[in-house]
Amino acid sequence: MGKGGQGCPPPLYSRVPPGVAASPVTGPPPQPWGRRRRQNQTRVSFPTGPASLRLLHSPPHQLGNTAARVMSKKKGLSAEEKRTRMMEIFFETKDVFQLKDMEKIAPKEKGITAMSVKEVLQSLVDDGMVDSERIGTSNYFWAFPSKALHAKKRKLETLSAQFSEGNQKKENLQQSINQAKIGRQDTEERTVLSKELTSLRQRKEQLKAELEKYKECDPDVVEEIHNIFAIKSWAKKKFGFEESKIDKNFGIPEDFDYID
Repeated sequence: MGKGGQGCPPPLYSRVPPGVAASPVTGPPPQPWGRRRRQNQTRVSFPTGPASLRLLHSPPHQLGNTAARVMSKKKGLSAEEKRTRMMEIFFETKDVFQLKDMEKIAPKEKGITAMSVKEVLQSLVDDGMVDSERIGTSNYFWAFPSKALHAKKRKLETLSAQFSEGNQKKENLQQSINQAKIGRQDTEERTVLSKELTSLRQRKEQLKAELEKYKECDPDVVEEIHNIFAIKSWAKKKFGFEESKIDKNFGIPEDFDYID
């Protein structure tokens, strides 16, 4: 070591950017550029204590399961995910449970909230995926992989039959379309006939509108009006009914009369 400390490295607190004063007691003052950089960084917290040691020494697949459970608790499970995980409890244990048992096991092992256990379990019972039996005052639930396999096979057979039926209908419709196209190719003659048909249909609608204007002058309508007045006159003379009562009982409008 040289005289007066010559040859020794300078203190750590003297290694500061140019123009920034260092303090021999507290070291260099906070650097603004360092604060800006830390604001853009994401803070990650790790477990401490024995839990962190167990986590670090866990096999990779367990770490993946742990991460999945943590993420599921943060995001929440969908209804289908809850159903799948509850079925895993039955298949893995091959045991019979009561509702209170599932309310303890499902949150701990599968991350299903205790409040939703009853609803999820009932939906599985309604769909025939879980069996239920009341013995005494308690309800027992169970499900075995063999039954689930048979249920899936039946579902697959039903869907396959529906798929085949749909394909057959599609083929029949396509054949009908092909037959309907025969003789309907776009030719010059067909184009002329199509325009003529459209013109005739428009003319028909015009004539119907014009005929509607003279509907009240139709001889058949006039004759019907004449018959109604004749019956009213006969009823008044025969039974002494008032004309207003006859109109009311037979639904004849008050302004019903001959056309001028």
